[in-house]
Amino acid sequence: MKAKKYDVTIIGGGHNGLVAATYLAKAGKSVVILEANPEIGGATQSVQAFEGFDAYLSRYSYLVSLLPDKIVADLGLSFECISREVSSYTPYLDKGLYVSRLWDEKTAASFDELDPSGAEAKAWQEFYGEVAKFAQRIAPTLLQPLKTRSELKAEIDLPHTWDYLVEQPIGVEIDKRFKNDLVKGVVLTDALIGTFASAYDLQANICFLYHLMGNGTGEWKVPVGGMGALVNELIRASTDLGVDIKVDSKVNSIVSDESGVAVRTESGDVYQSDYLLSNAAPAVLAKLRGKAKPKSLDGSQMKINILLKRLPQLKSGIDPRLAFAGTFHANESFSQLEQTYKEAKSGVMPAKMPIEMYCHTLSDPSILSADLQAAGYQTLTLFGLHTPASLFDADNDAAREVALASTLSSVNEYLAEPIEDVIAAIEVKTPLDIEDAIALPRGNIFHKDLSMPFREDGSAPSWGVETDDPRIFICGAGAIRGGGVSGIPGHNAAMAVLSNN
Repeated sequence: MKAKKYDVTIIGGGHNGLVAATYLAKAGKSVVILEANPEIGGATQSVQAFEGFDAYLSRYSYLVSLLPDKIVADLGLSFECISREVSSYTPYLDKGLYVSRLWDEKTAASFDELDPSGAEAKAWQEFYGEVAKFAQRIAPTLLQPLKTRSELKAEIDLPHTWDYLVEQPIGVEIDKRFKNDLVKGVVLTDALIGTFASAYDLQANICFLYHLMGNGTGEWKVPVGGMGALVNELIRASTDLGVDIKVDSKVNSIVSDESGVAVRTESGDVYQSDYLLSNAAPAVLAKLRGKAKPKSLDGSQMKINILLKRLPQLKSGIDPRLAFAGTFHANESFSQLEQTYKEAKSGVMPAKMPIEMYCHTLSDPSILSADLQAAGYQTLTLFGLHTPASLFDADNDAAREVALASTLSSVNEYLAEPIEDVIAAIEVKTPLDIEDAIALPRGNIFHKDLSMPFREDGSAPSWGVETDDPRIFICGAGAIRGGGVSGIPGHNAAMAVLSNN
């Protein structure tokens, strides 16, 4: 079969592949995207997850922090995100710690009730003030060629903050700054979402940094219309510029030589190009090239999507529209998180699942039909932490049921009524389910272990997307400065190609 020729072939139609394609097409390159599934979007697509209910939700990706405004502007995307007034709510006993996005009287009063001394409130404001300065300074560098460790440290010029975010385990600083176990846990959660690590592992630091540096603010916003709205805009922008998108085009081999890169699909189609960009995980790319798979941690996040008939009432008496508008933490004190990590590492499913969840529809009801909105339905997105893929290997179905029971029990501990009474529909995705659905190795939502956003001193200059083949680049979450819904590796891979031309 005669090869179809393009300047660039992109494997995988997730948002990063679409971002890369759009930048390249804007620069005059001919681009084809090969997507294995019938739909474009990968982990960022919105789907009708519950049979019989007109509700379209983002099954795997939910909130937006890392996507730079510059990418949205550069590509002319009509895409809107909503700020959440509530940052988090963490119940304890018959009370709860309320934290607004911007420090206010309600937040101050909630901290005072937890700690009348005022020490925790002061520590919170000082700590996040330092992190905010760091975020403002590092964010612009994420769309630039990769700096060395020394260069980035000097440019940020916040040596103390650099030390506890980059050099020393984040758990050490949390122990120093905070005394209350609950407050310490709320801080720690940003270091653990999707990452199986102790507070005293540097891998937790990287996860924490990625969760707090997005767009220079660290704010996690709700995408209007769900994450699929971003995908739809990227499809429009890319195809308007002539990008070819081929669905049901699963790649089964990649061969690279001096003449270019040849990609063959399972249907027998061959695509020849000067460059190949992979939005697939590095392990998948390695397999397609006949190379050894890189080692990486298991994915460690169970995802549960729920359609509620209404929001449940809480024992604390807080309005559930406040409690669930931000991130709701349950059984996520510092000591609980460390204990469940140890349990999971030893192969034991956590008895009390550490969970966090939020209600998308309190900010953006548009993902529900008018009828469901009128009837008071809401969505609830729930994450179970410290649920590595290894816990599900022996019997995925049985372990899924055990994990779900643990999760619902954890939620019910703080509710005035069982959550089961208000559930209209539910779906549960273990790390193995996620791998099966969208080819994330071992369910790792970051494709591989996250990396610090710099290169070590003395290493070759790069965009952080390079492989051992000068014609092949990573444009997905597995790149340095990858992970999350960001578009950053897509942008950087496109720039790497263009810098060679």
